[in-house]
Amino acid sequence: MKSIEKLETSMYRQLGYQLETIPGVNIVTACSLVAHIGDIHRFSSSHKLANYAGVAPLHFVSAGKGKDVQNKSQGNRNLYSTLYFLAVQQIYLTNKGKPRNPVYRAYFEKKISEGKTKIQALICIMRKLIRIIYVMMKKKVVYELPELKPKSVS
Repeated sequence: MKSIEKLETSMYRQLGYQLETIPGVNIVTACSLVAHIGDIHRFSSSHKLANYAGVAPLHFVSAGKGKDVQNKSQGNRNLYSTLYFLAVQQIYLTNKGKPRNPVYRAYFEKKISEGKTKIQALICIMRKLIRIIYVMMKKKVVYELPELKPKSVS
């Protein structure tokens, strides 16, 4: 088992991706993301990757009426599961009550206050993660934790 993990790690390092710099992502999760996504260059945009993962809304039109619905039946379910796990890790509170990623925790709470359900808010985070992962894999850059903008008092 140790030799498989070493082989997996060395193969991941050869690709040059740095997904493990995202808080909550270890080498196993990073390898899982790379394995499920495959060659990032086959996706021309992060929207196409989100559609492949099953987190992009679908727009159906019939008889001149259209509606957006959640993409539940299409997409790579294994990638969806990995992204769901990662989204939960981002909003997770530590034992001391501090969020692992304060930016995503604030975004999650904002979406809840807007009236979204918890799963809808998690899907919004998954979509943000897709955009970040897409850029990180395309440009092979390190994740930089964005600064949390202080709330203005009016």
